[in-house]
Amino acid sequence: MIVDTAVVIVFSVFILLVGISFSRTGRNLKSFFAGGESVPWFIGGLSLFMSFFSAGTFVAWGAIAYKYGWVSVTIQWTMCIGALVTGLYLAPKWKATGNLTAAEFIKARLGSKVQKSFIYIFTIVSVFIKGSVLYSVSKLVSASLGYPIIPVTVVLGILMISYTAVGGLWAVMVTDILQFVVLTAAVIIILPLVFKEAGGVQHFVDNVPKDFFHLVNGEYTWWFIIAFAIYHIFYIGGNWTFVQRYTSVNAPKSASKVAYLFAGLYILSPIIWMLPPMVYRSINPGLTGLDTENAYIMVCKQVLPVGLLGLMLTGMYFSTSASANTALNVVSAVFTNDIYKGSINPGASDKKLMFVARTSSWFFGIFMILIALGVPYIGGVVEFTISLGAITGGPLLLPPIWALFSKRLTGKATINITVVSLLVNLLFKMVIPYINHYKLSRGNEMLLGVLLPLVLLIVHEFIISKRNGISQDYLGYQRYKADKKETVLQISEEEQQAIKAQNVFGLKMIAFSLMFIGVLLLILALITSKSSGLVTVIAIAIMLGAVIPWRAAKK
Repeated sequence: MIVDTAVVIVFSVFILLVGISFSRTGRNLKSFFAGGESVPWFIGGLSLFMSFFSAGTFVAWGAIAYKYGWVSVTIQWTMCIGALVTGLYLAPKWKATGNLTAAEFIKARLGSKVQKSFIYIFTIVSVFIKGSVLYSVSKLVSASLGYPIIPVTVVLGILMISYTAVGGLWAVMVTDILQFVVLTAAVIIILPLVFKEAGGVQHFVDNVPKDFFHLVNGEYTWWFIIAFAIYHIFYIGGNWTFVQRYTSVNAPKSASKVAYLFAGLYILSPIIWMLPPMVYRSINPGLTGLDTENAYIMVCKQVLPVGLLGLMLTGMYFSTSASANTALNVVSAVFTNDIYKGSINPGASDKKLMFVARTSSWFFGIFMILIALGVPYIGGVVEFTISLGAITGGPLLLPPIWALFSKRLTGKATINITVVSLLVNLLFKMVIPYINHYKLSRGNEMLLGVLLPLVLLIVHEFIISKRNGISQDYLGYQRYKADKKETVLQISEEEQQAIKAQNVFGLKMIAFSLMFIGVLLLILALITSKSSGLVTVIAIAIMLGAVIPWRAAKK
């Protein structure tokens, strides 16, 4: 326990220092929030993967894997489908708009009233979702190290906020890459150990329920999987935090590559990540209720060598916090760029805007901590995450995506469709069950959430607005694009050099950080007597991998 705690402290301090090192690279909003719009696509893709790869993997999906088995993998494969569709159609479309944020596009295409309405709703929903993320990682740390969950939640929340407020997008992305490496290394170590603990593959298969390897199971039916796949097209293709990954690269083709890399990683990774809690079912079948949310950390505690639990735990924390960091970064970007600069103080200097950006990160982050403290009282993270996604995903994300392609959609119709869809979803989730005790199944809840706004948009596009033709909002957007194209300024030589220096610095920091992780693993290999050979091999592989970003920086 002492060694694990020491590893947690050392690795956490190192990550925070990495964030602080980027504090001087945030010259203006574009560099702070979008990496100068020249982030390498493979960095953006890995960062997108790790931003998505958060609380759900360890707590929510881990609990489903322990209880129902393979269906947890099936659920996550829907994310791969969503990313493929995004790469084909949506990511390049977002980049081609030329906007820094999704909110900026909404204002240009659908009007400032629609933008402000979406900003308020999106901000509230994002903070609620990331509150559940913070709760999940706090539960992991609390369960593994034995500390009370409330002070753990507050401390970890403050660390998340400070990291994002200081470093900006590049700091978040570098952390994403490090956690991808750490957690991949940890799971490679865990898998052989957990199968050994279970008595082998055959013993595992013989000691789990007969339906454990079915593609669908329990309340997670084929209808749920279909609806979840549609939802993830909206979510991966339209969530403002992910849109930022598509707009921060240099071209539409690079934006597609970001989504394709994400899709490729989500083909294999769900299998690797869900096996430990699945196998743990055969070792300890007695977990019930909210205790199933601890399945992942319990298996780690049981099989990992000394010190590696601390590294795994820190990796879980920072990968989970990456999702919250990304959300805070985007919510802060939207507030600073689209509310403060757009409406309150259009003539604000870069220095003033950077101050507002960092201050707003703290404000939204503290609200996120308060939400995290309340998650246990509303049914746990699985119920909270899936239901919130079903209620808000389609109404908030689909209309802006539709606006990328439609010439008929108006701002007024967007607001009406969003509000009606949200109200109907809330009615079936929160009102009807208390009136007549009728509750939608998990699959029907998700289907209602994604199909209702889709049907309303189709009706508006092909029936209501067919007679009117092209909307005035679309014509205004075309004029906006033409004016923007005429008035676009060439990037100065000084700014080009600053962007290049920022990217080179980011790649060098990734290389240095990978080398640090490799050295840390080598030290742990000397301390532990369990799987020291495997740990040494992985450490050397990571150190050799540090050459890749270093060479990229030199180019």
